Amino acid sequence: MARQLPLRIPMITLSLPGLIFLYVMLFLGVIFLIWVACEMVRKIREHRALQYRLQCTICGMIYEDRSAAVLPRCPRCRSLNERLKVKAY
Repeated sequence: MARQLPLRIPMITLSLPGLIFLYVMLFLGVIFLIWVACEMVRKIREHRALQYRLQCTICGMIYEDRSAAVLPRCPRCRSLNERLKVKAY
């Protein structure tokens, strides 16, 4: 009877510095992806918060108007204002 040799599964050889480098790069990649996801969520929340804010061109008051009016009235001076973006600092 012929003796069968055990199947050898090829292994990836990796030195200790290579393994440490791979671990650090994977860790930094995960941290980067978490940072990008948090930044996207922050920008979406900021956009939603500023979506209905308007600034009066006459008195400078910043107010919120959720109506569908093209030219909403300022609650302080009653002037008509266009829907321009209010910049967040």
